[in-house]
Amino acid sequence: MPAPETLRALIVDDEPLARQRIADLLHADGGVAIVGEADNGIAAVDAIRSLRPDLVFLDVQMPGRSGLDVAREVGVDDMPLTIFVTAFDAHALQAFEVAAIDYLVKPFDDERFELALQRARRMIELREVDKLRTRLLSVLQGGGDRAMDREVTGAAPANGYLERIPVEMRGKVRVVPVSEVDFIIASGPYAELYSGDRRYVIRESMQHLEDRLDPDVFIRTHRSVIVRLDLIETLHKGAGGDYEVQLKGGRRLRVSRSRLEALERKLGVD
Repeated sequence: MPAPETLRALIVDDEPLARQRIADLLHADGGVAIVGEADNGIAAVDAIRSLRPDLVFLDVQMPGRSGLDVAREVGVDDMPLTIFVTAFDAHALQAFEVAAIDYLVKPFDDERFELALQRARRMIELREVDKLRTRLLSVLQGGGDRAMDREVTGAAPANGYLERIPVEMRGKVRVVPVSEVDFIIASGPYAELYSGDRRYVIRESMQHLEDRLDPDVFIRTHRSVIVRLDLIETLHKGAGGDYEVQLKGGRRLRVSRSRLEALERKLGVD
């Protein structure tokens, strides 16, 4: 099997320590050549145009231009694959999620960085760069939310609800039947699927998953929790007014007050 091609990467961040952190991780990987660095948006535009990297680690907030400003000025057709790097909370990044391969929320650990880098390699191997550029164009034109709504995770039958969810695991893709998913918990830009004693991680928003799962089978009990209805055994009210559902097997999951009424209707609670 031929060795994977070396990726040419550009690092853009106004913080020297942040650039050094990314550079150290890329050097440790061995399959990436750092072709340059930039400490502001204006320099980033020049570097992308002159160096033409395969991949750019792009800070969201920088002097001169933001990360999206850089993408607008360079132009969608000439923008390399992008991993946004930011100190923003993950919930503020839905627009970036559409346009980028991935994004890293500072501070990120080595494992999280490696996941993002693996996605970059996979996108190049699958030749999905044009697809990402189309999504980026939608974001720059103000249609980020609509583009996200059109993105489909896994395969859906004619009724539009998911039946299978593909999960990337160590360079392979495993298909998890939705019928085997017990509950889902948000983890930053990722979602953790729990099936019995197994856990799978996918890069998908909870809102998108909620929209694509059958509401007669699953219910979102909290902004970070989706659960299979037929596994709910007990609804608990805590002393402080907080609620939880207890599943068959004993696992407890959070219920927000704003979602309590809908949950009670589904459970037939008066």
